[in-house]
Amino acid sequence: MNSITALQPGHIRDLVIAGWTGRDRAAQEKHIAELERLGVRRPAATPVYYRVSASRLTLADVIQTPGSDSSGEVEFVIFQLGGALWVGVGSDHTDRKVETYNITVSKQMCDKPVASEIWPFYDVRDHWDALVLRSWEVNGSDQALYQEGSVTAMLHPQDLVANYIQNGYIFADGTAMFGGTLAAIGGIRSANRFEFELEDPVLNRRITHAYDIVTLPVAG
Repeated sequence: MNSITALQPGHIRDLVIAGWTGRDRAAQEKHIAELERLGVRRPAATPVYYRVSASRLTLADVIQTPGSDSSGEVEFVIFQLGGALWVGVGSDHTDRKVETYNITVSKQMCDKPVASEIWPFYDVRDHWDALVLRSWEVNGSDQALYQEGSVTAMLHPQDLVANYIQNGYIFADGTAMFGGTLAAIGGIRSANRFEFELEDPVLNRRITHAYDIVTLPVAG
């Protein structure tokens, strides 16, 4: 197993949020349905690749959002760095109000927190389907499990990258791609703090990160 390295913000020049990446069509339909209940239009095709400003990627443990209509969602994140593929974990924090009328803009509205720890993809390639994603919503002293499930819910990283290239994009060095998310337990909702992790039960390790959400007033 290769040594684990740390991500630096300057490493990333291109940020991509892959959406509707469900490997399990039933689970993907559940997530589409929960977003439809919030007013988010059903995608014309899947997966979809939303380009986001690379400056939105952050290692911070506090983010600021306009109003209280945003929420996080745990995702594995793949990175092309130094000619190799790496994997980490992040939160595609999204403005849900804006998402109802323009998903691309909603993805740009909020910072995307990621953990600094990343693993070489070849360390997990042969047991990728054993990896587990989890997140928790925290409000004061109350912590509740928000998402939990296998990465098998989403397309395999190599399939995501292959599909991205087939759509005419370049997965160059300095690219980060969020791989899609799980349905929220009890439905999508906001919280004061968001905690998340990627667990590798085969090698008995995990990557964790957490951040507080500070809401800014909406003056008009």
